[in-house]
Amino acid sequence: MDVGRLNGFPEANEDGLLIESRNPAMTALLETVQRAAAGDSTILLTGESGTGKDVLARQIHRWSPRRHRPFVVINCGTLAELLMENELFGHVRGSSIGAADDKPGRLEADGGTMLFDEIADLSTSQQAKFLCFVQDRSFSSNRTLGVDVRVVAASNRNLEAEVAAGRFRKDLYYRLNVITFTLPPLRERTQDILLFADWMLKGISNIVGRRELSIAPDAAEALINYRWPGNIRELHNALMRAAALARSETITFGDLPDSLRYPVSSMSVPGAHGIRLKDFEREHIIRVLADSPTLGQAAATLGINVTTLWRKRRHYGIT
Repeated sequence: MDVGRLNGFPEANEDGLLIESRNPAMTALLETVQRAAAGDSTILLTGESGTGKDVLARQIHRWSPRRHRPFVVINCGTLAELLMENELFGHVRGSSIGAADDKPGRLEADGGTMLFDEIADLSTSQQAKFLCFVQDRSFSSNRTLGVDVRVVAASNRNLEAEVAAGRFRKDLYYRLNVITFTLPPLRERTQDILLFADWMLKGISNIVGRRELSIAPDAAEALINYRWPGNIRELHNALMRAAALARSETITFGDLPDSLRYPVSSMSVPGAHGIRLKDFEREHIIRVLADSPTLGQAAATLGINVTTLWRKRRHYGIT
């Protein structure tokens, strides 16, 4: 079982890597990650939305002794509040929900790696149950259900701040924070923008039914200069749109979304030193919505979920 792949990434490069970098800091981080992957310690991945935490988790699995066992992704925001054990382990005859037949859960395969994505989305009661699982690799309901797995957790929130605000259990944070890696945002890895773009276009070319796509110099310059608030996920979304609209196999500046061609910045807005941050955010959301065919794609570009996008639209009065 191998789910939750980040859209736009090929299966692997010729060296079997899912993620690589030309950025010195990121290269050093990957070297440390590879050493950590050889063990079995719990790993916590942090960083902004869209930075590739799920891809790095999968690379950890590939580098680990568990590489021949399943890799399972669980989005913590989708776990049912009252049926957490059944969601993860499946339900069995005579269980509390009265299942007539055994049903496999998402953790049915022992020996593999589990990525718990957006771990901060767990409710308080779910955190208590999950703490027991991290400690013992088992849940207790009508009977004890356990698995032999390596736990990797990921969050785009600052868990220390969540603990300080009383929204995340301190004991669970300490259990997860054995080895922590923070992925830098794409704007701090400008050396990787064209590397990722070329890599993504190999897969996008097949999706849009074109021969291998390339990027014109003016478009490449725009990609490098853009701030990428949605990080790698936004880059993929922009390239998908450009590839679908391009008049040839070369993506030009004119094929890029408006948000890239006319970015909101202090350099382009007269008197911008007096404009509040929320005004920039509102303008950026409007541009991304205009460039996206669906709310889901707009949310992915912005690096947030659809519910958060709805909330921001209501807050800013965006129709």
